[in-house]
Amino acid sequence: MDQGNSQNGVPATWVGHGGAAAFDLRSDTQTTPTVAMLSAISVTTLDDDVYNEDKTTIDLEAHVAALAGKEAALFVLSGTMGNQLALRSLLVQPPHSVLCDHRSHIIRYEAGGVASLSQAMIEAVVPRNGIHLTLDDVKEHACVGDNVHDCPTRVISLENTLGGMVMPLEEVRRISAWAREHGIRMHCDGARLWEVVASGAGSLAEFAECFDTVNLCFSKGLGAPIGSIIVGPKDIIRHSRWMRKSIGGGLRQSGVVTAAARVAVDVTFGAGPNGEGGLLKESHATAKRVEKLWTEMGGKMLYPVHTNMLWLDLESMGCSGDRFTELGAQRGLKLSGSRIITHYQVGEEAVQKLTEVFQQVAAERNAPPTLGPKHANDAGVHVYKA
Repeated sequence: MDQGNSQNGVPATWVGHGGAAAFDLRSDTQTTPTVAMLSAISVTTLDDDVYNEDKTTIDLEAHVAALAGKEAALFVLSGTMGNQLALRSLLVQPPHSVLCDHRSHIIRYEAGGVASLSQAMIEAVVPRNGIHLTLDDVKEHACVGDNVHDCPTRVISLENTLGGMVMPLEEVRRISAWAREHGIRMHCDGARLWEVVASGAGSLAEFAECFDTVNLCFSKGLGAPIGSIIVGPKDIIRHSRWMRKSIGGGLRQSGVVTAAARVAVDVTFGAGPNGEGGLLKESHATAKRVEKLWTEMGGKMLYPVHTNMLWLDLESMGCSGDRFTELGAQRGLKLSGSRIITHYQVGEEAVQKLTEVFQQVAAERNAPPTLGPKHANDAGVHVYKA
């Protein structure tokens, strides 16, 4: 491999800041490991996690559990694995159902795992406010009686953020209190809960207190190459560890991935449960700046901007998703339709390039139609191209 301009022997193309990730606004999954993360891998412990012996992994699990105010934690390979193991450990036996938002990751992006691994039915709910579920939504759709025709609700799974939008702590607390009154367990798909905390909506521990289990991702906005973690009570985590092994998720020398994850937590998220000293807050400010640029040119938003994720109403500017992506590619940006994520590795140069894209969209919207070539048999009728 051509290392070219490198830092500490690490190829420059691997370095998160200034690398390809800085111009990839499709998702925060496109963040890349920093030099500090890669350096941590080079000096990590190399013990066996299946035997629960790797100190780097044990320390990471203990640290994140403490941040969340939970008894224990379990490192897993992906957010999907974390969600599915947590749900499988919370659910006991059929008949049972999981109530969640109709846009939830556990429905749309996890290959039907709730059905295949837990034999559970999904109760998908459309929030009346269009942003997040409320207690009224939950009460309307949960099955809490003993009618044998119903599939009883055993778990409520909330996703925070969902589409970059924050479910407020007070609403989470209301749903949690009601669920506990009815013996219903609570799971949080908190892949981006780090971003919720960075937005100032509440601490990691305050949100986690409302749930039996929380899944947190290291490989989205935090920039680690691999992994997620489940936090919860010791008995649930013990069962999740068992289930992790059964689906092939046991790791041997786990330190080579958990070392990078620890750096991601400490540096990108921050030192404490409120993300003290972390890098995420700046990405939220960047998102608000991008929103202002777009709306000042006449564009509208599909959803409010709560964190570092924006949903542009491209139709409001007469632009298609394909055209928007094409305009970005012409300027070296990777875009994907109407969603933009200004993750923490997106810098000033990317914002300037995105501004140019917005300006081009506005110019094309305001430009008069161009006169196309006259068809040979159109009897003088002109053909216009928009």
